[in-house]
Amino acid sequence: MGKQVVLLPGDGVGKEIMQSAKVILEAISNEYGYSFTFHEHSIGGDAIDKYGVPLPQQTVEACKEADAILLGAVGGPKWDNISAHNRPEKGLLGIRKEMGLFANLRPIKGINALLSASPLKEEFIKNSDILIIRELTGGLYFGEPSERRDNGNSVVDTLFYRRDEMERIIDKAFQQAMKRSKHLTSVDKANVLESSRLWREVVEEKRQEYPEVEVEHLLVDAAAMKLITQPNAFDVIVTENLFGDILSDEASVLTGSLGMLPSASMREDHVGLYEPVHGSAPDITGKGIANPLGMILSTAMMLRHSFQMDEAATEIERAVNYVLDLGYHTPDLAKIGQKAITTKEMTDLIVDHITLKSISDSICSVYV
Repeated sequence: MGKQVVLLPGDGVGKEIMQSAKVILEAISNEYGYSFTFHEHSIGGDAIDKYGVPLPQQTVEACKEADAILLGAVGGPKWDNISAHNRPEKGLLGIRKEMGLFANLRPIKGINALLSASPLKEEFIKNSDILIIRELTGGLYFGEPSERRDNGNSVVDTLFYRRDEMERIIDKAFQQAMKRSKHLTSVDKANVLESSRLWREVVEEKRQEYPEVEVEHLLVDAAAMKLITQPNAFDVIVTENLFGDILSDEASVLTGSLGMLPSASMREDHVGLYEPVHGSAPDITGKGIANPLGMILSTAMMLRHSFQMDEAATEIERAVNYVLDLGYHTPDLAKIGQKAITTKEMTDLIVDHITLKSISDSICSVYV
């Protein structure tokens, strides 16, 4: 039986890059004999326009029936002035909560062809390979109460976690560390927050189950500095929701473009939602120049983590690196003396490599 994949293109360039993901999956299907059935639904601003809410019930039900979910992007200035409780971003937060997607995995990897695009010196970012694991369904973003009081003169937000919520994300981090270099950095603010003191206790308890993993504790401010000064010192980073949001966004710029980065939001049964980390990019929507690589690499993560199709996932990653090594980039990455290509052209080159066609012939016919 084939895999059922729900597509949530969302807003802005989400629709354009989602088309790239479909083309890549069709190529994988042809090469490896896999079967994917796609079901497209609305989320975010698109859903607000069509249904009046950022997360329609039919979208939730479809996602609950799916083997995996691909999401493009949500949000944009069109919806900036609507109620905070009905913003496009609420659709993303809502589907994570509805699906129980508690673990966000975001890989940050220095790509040789793009080292000069990084704001850091090449020697700092070269060979860096970080996996940030963020707790996704608890903490400040979901704590109650969260409200203004005294006619708006005071405000309260609640940071709430249960021990079992901490245990499952920390266990996931140890599992991933075992598959990599067996080094885990736990980030907290244990010198101030009681929630962080409990977090650190749970990490210490869990490390007894994984004696091969070296564990380091860092306060979040120290971790933020070290990401910039010594990114190569990290392997797997695990942290709570708010800290993970900030640190993963900080780390994402190390590669030179948000357009390059994939992410996965998962639960324990391998069902996951996969999306690039960039936004909806309304300024380039419809121009055909969006970078599809974050979406394409998110598709590779889906194949690996939800479907255990490791060979196909690796082939996509190799194809992306191969095309970048040829010197081709979308405008967000193009440098002087190199050719900026469109979303479709980038996707077609990657498909050519996957399908073992002559990529040099393809380049000659399209770009000469």
